[in-house]
Amino acid sequence: MALQSYRDLVAWQKAMELVEEIYRLTRLLPKDELYGLTSQIRRAAVSIPSNIAEGYGRLHRKEYINHLSIARGSLMEVETQIELTVRLGYLDREQIRIAWSLAQEVGKLLNSLLRSLGARSDQDPTP
Repeated sequence: MALQSYRDLVAWQKAMELVEEIYRLTRLLPKDELYGLTSQIRRAAVSIPSNIAEGYGRLHRKEYINHLSIARGSLMEVETQIELTVRLGYLDREQIRIAWSLAQEVGKLLNSLLRSLGARSDQDPTP
């Protein structure tokens, strides 16, 4: 079955689940982090499915790849911020387990999607 919309992309669907989980988790953060970590992690999380969708809507493959790359960068930001919630003692490893698992899954899906579009990583040692 051919894709008819960005909504058909599993990467977008899982990224949306990640956003929902991030919003659930950030409700547990201290109120004094509302304009700090809470706001930052929410914006980064929302950026992931948003960039997947925007890239899908672009007319050129290069633009699509660029938006997927931005989504991947935002995912790395979310992973870092999830880790910070634990290091700062706001959440424990069990509380972040679902979000961390979703983040790993979204990362694999984005990497696969980028490869399928012919994107090459700067870290790829192949000439």
